[in-house]
Amino acid sequence: FGMAGGLVLMGALAFVLPVSAAFVTHGLLQLVANGWRAVLHRQHIEWKVLGWFALAMLAAGALIYAISFLPPKPLVFLMMGMLPVLLWLPIGWFAPDAAKPSHALASGFVAALLNLTAGVSGPLIDTVFVRTGLTRHQIVATKAAIQSLNHVSKITVYGMMLDRAASAAMPPWWLFALAIPASMLGTTAGGWVLDRLSDANFKRWTAWIVTAIGVFYLWKAWDLWF
Repeated sequence: FGMAGGLVLMGALAFVLPVSAAFVTHGLLQLVANGWRAVLHRQHIEWKVLGWFALAMLAAGALIYAISFLPPKPLVFLMMGMLPVLLWLPIGWFAPDAAKPSHALASGFVAALLNLTAGVSGPLIDTVFVRTGLTRHQIVATKAAIQSLNHVSKITVYGMMLDRAASAAMPPWWLFALAIPASMLGTTAGGWVLDRLSDANFKRWTAWIVTAIGVFYLWKAWDLWF
């Protein structure tokens, strides 16, 4: 359920902060959550898969920084709202496999671009993993490590692009001091739930929860534009 949590947090931050400040704040908070999740499940990380994704993310981050692209807020909500569609595509239409280097490279590049324009990329990364032969623990552990790198990229790119107004809008330090241990506690509790779900139920519940969140974000994008 980490993907749903990240999607909710990004939306909440986008409601109240400038886009660049929201991206940096989301990256800082989610780096702790995903990093702690990766540590808790480190024995299940597929390191070769992580390496291919890391190379792709580096290329995508360099591209976004080079063109200094900062998405408008309605576009952020639109892209977040459309992401859950990936979870419902028939297997024959879109069936990447994270265990294949070429699939990991291509998916990692696109996921990093999404992360740097929509603020999140969990649904795409989940699609790359959900059709592999990996267990739920391997999926969660490797995805957490990948997302940790994604958040480092987001913090770096948008941290260097923060203007004075966005810097002033960043949450106070004490909010991070409260949120960081809370996210670690939530991640630990999520691991307890994960151990009690079957692989099939984990994938099914994730898809439905993320889809409901996406519908709300599509409505928000429409409201901001029109």
